[in-house]
Amino acid sequence: MKIVTAEKLREIDRFCIESLKIPSMVLMENAALKVLKNIEYDNINSAAIVCGTGNNGGDGLALARHLCVLGKKTEIFLIGDISKLSEDCKLNYEILLNMNVNINNITNIEDVSRMKKNIRQCDIIIDAIFGTGLCREIKGIYEDVILLINNSGTYVISIDIPSGLNANTGEILGCCIKANKTISFQFYKRGFLKYGIHELTGKIIIEEIGIPNFVVDKFKINDYILDNKDINKIIPKRKKYSHKGDFGRVSIVAGSAGFTGAAYISTQSAVRSGAGLVTLCCSEIIQKIMSNKFIEAMTVSFKEKEKLNGILNKSDVIAVGPGMGNNKGTLKIVSDIIKLTKAPIVIDADGINVLKDNLDVLKEKNNKIILTPHLGEMSRITQIPIDKIKRNRIEISKQFAKEYDVILLLKGFNTLITNGESVVVNSTGNSAMASGGMGDCLTGMIASFIGQGIEPFKAAYVAAYIHGMCGDKLSKKMYCVNADHIIEELPYVIKELQR
Repeated sequence: MKIVTAEKLREIDRFCIESLKIPSMVLMENAALKVLKNIEYDNINSAAIVCGTGNNGGDGLALARHLCVLGKKTEIFLIGDISKLSEDCKLNYEILLNMNVNINNITNIEDVSRMKKNIRQCDIIIDAIFGTGLCREIKGIYEDVILLINNSGTYVISIDIPSGLNANTGEILGCCIKANKTISFQFYKRGFLKYGIHELTGKIIIEEIGIPNFVVDKFKINDYILDNKDINKIIPKRKKYSHKGDFGRVSIVAGSAGFTGAAYISTQSAVRSGAGLVTLCCSEIIQKIMSNKFIEAMTVSFKEKEKLNGILNKSDVIAVGPGMGNNKGTLKIVSDIIKLTKAPIVIDADGINVLKDNLDVLKEKNNKIILTPHLGEMSRITQIPIDKIKRNRIEISKQFAKEYDVILLLKGFNTLITNGESVVVNSTGNSAMASGGMGDCLTGMIASFIGQGIEPFKAAYVAAYIHGMCGDKLSKKMYCVNADHIIEELPYVIKELQR
């Protein structure tokens, strides 16, 4: 599912209309039919359709025609100056007049009062006031109408985007419709990625309206949301004659006194997600404890330098950071791994924290590096406030990944993965997973998938998707989901996705 800005969407629409000669009315009609498909019109008797004077309003008027044909009582409210209707909106307006359908023109506060009485009698409200092109603050009669809709208590469906929402940033432009469902067209809007946005959009459904696939390719949209099909194509298929050496040598550098759990979780998640040979590299203080915990994974202590160096140099991937402590010793280990080893590296937790004021060490790498910060860690190493990162996650993440030539996985709601050029947004996971150790689990999974031969960027987003999907499945029957639960579920979910 591709993610677009409002500007990119306008370019694509213009190309379809001007170069391909697809009439804009055809696209508008397709949009109306796709909204109709998502209305349970067998269960409603009446609808209020509230339209603006632009093309979003035109979508609403086209939908109104179909509801009238179906015999539904349809109250139509057109907000603003009729003389300013867009060309296609005007055409749909005239069709309804020719059908003798009544259209209420709302231009003042008295009209809004009359509208209030009619809306209360309707089963559903369709918001078709403003579309993705809105960039100004909503005031006056439009604000009055939006507040009326929000206070009505009636089920609301927004066409393309809730009126009043900035399509690029997800910011509210003065006031905004609070929809129960949003039927958006062809692409996921970037503004839908904002934290807490579902309180305004409700359930988001993306419908195609007839834009050919080659047009999407032509405009080089590199940002998208994952689904099962994307993951199924990437998970390695195991051949009958494969052996453990074919599924990677994975080294996990993790843990310290009092933080053995992080070492266990990251190591065991690598084992359970299919890595061939997994070794935990840790301090001698915790090695015995960890050796007693593991059945399949091996351990080596930092004191065994020759053995440790041999393991790291033979590794297909190295993960470093979980539970190691934010100290000079951890910085030395992370720096040495970056400078002296040649395998891809996954850096998490304290491995990230020690990079504050030391980010230039990333430029001394010999292979790909994946950083997996949460918002707090990202803020710490970039010195950008968390609120600013939340508002500009894509731009800040892409810029950082490009500047340091790394893969960045920014954890949180709709986890974001970028290599500086493309952005992938994870669609799985939920708040039942909000507990310690989840990041350690994800780190081990990413390392495991790289060890099994998946390219690092893909390994990062495949791991994020599967990690979240485990949580989604478990949360259906569990109030809270812990990392240990995810670890146990991993091979089953991977097999399900592979099928």
